[in-house]
Amino acid sequence: MLLANFSPFAKIPNAISPLPNQIPKAGQVTERRLATPRTSGSCSFIPQAVSKDGSVPLEFDVGFPSDYSELLEQAKAATELALKDEKQLLEIEFPTAGLESVPGDGEGGIEMTGSMQLIREFCDRFIIPEKATRTRIFFPEANEVEFARKSAFGGASFKLDYLTKPSLFEDFGFVSKVKMADRVKPDDEMFLVAYPYFNVNEMLVVEELYKEAVVSTDRKLIIFNGELDRIRSGYYPPFFYPKLGALSKTFLPKLETVYYIHNFKGRNGGTLFRSYPGPWKVMRKIKGKYICLHQQEMMPSLKEVALDILPSA
Repeated sequence: MLLANFSPFAKIPNAISPLPNQIPKAGQVTERRLATPRTSGSCSFIPQAVSKDGSVPLEFDVGFPSDYSELLEQAKAATELALKDEKQLLEIEFPTAGLESVPGDGEGGIEMTGSMQLIREFCDRFIIPEKATRTRIFFPEANEVEFARKSAFGGASFKLDYLTKPSLFEDFGFVSKVKMADRVKPDDEMFLVAYPYFNVNEMLVVEELYKEAVVSTDRKLIIFNGELDRIRSGYYPPFFYPKLGALSKTFLPKLETVYYIHNFKGRNGGTLFRSYPGPWKVMRKIKGKYICLHQQEMMPSLKEVALDILPSA
């Protein structure tokens, strides 16, 4: 089932972001309905010729996408360029409740369903048919795999797998550990991990997957909408989540963020945007056009963008 044609999302009510350790109840995921992402409307971009140090050619200076179809093409191109540069651990992150949305604009289950559909479309564009059976896509739980097979990934040749499985104490945030070395097969070449953020254990399992099945191999791992900014920003207090907090020093620095969109609302709103190998750009939409206010080679923190860059632009 190809998902090349996108129709707008219905308006999604605001929702509170899921709390740490919050897990969908067994069977809950199968009750969700697929929704299609809405576009951000007509917009254009005022391009910058090169990055600040002049190292990025004009053809790599990508503008903000006008819709999800263009976004997926940009993400595909950025990922291909990163793989050519022998990057092995990649991150793709963007909002799924609308290109101008922020976390919490969409209900968590609907956002994950939107990500699932977009992952299928991304894979159809990015992975050639001959490589489909060598691509393993990890969803957070076994229930998600079953839902994917019945919906967005119906009829696909990709290998679908899961990171964790519920236990008898799932209502208290406990899940059964899945040994990643047992999940991986010798002919696997590419791993794509889908939105591993709803339970705190999921990113720890992703790190295990990287260590046991990617390091010292030719395999690649892509984290798709993992909301890693929660870990980067200290959303999880290190005192209560020491292993998760340690990822910001041991695991996240190894990541190459190849495609990224994070929006900021309010009086000094804007967008942090990057498409590999281009610079990180802080942008603002003015009269329908995205204007680059600031750019730099290293990723700025969300706090720096919100409190320093956007207010002074």
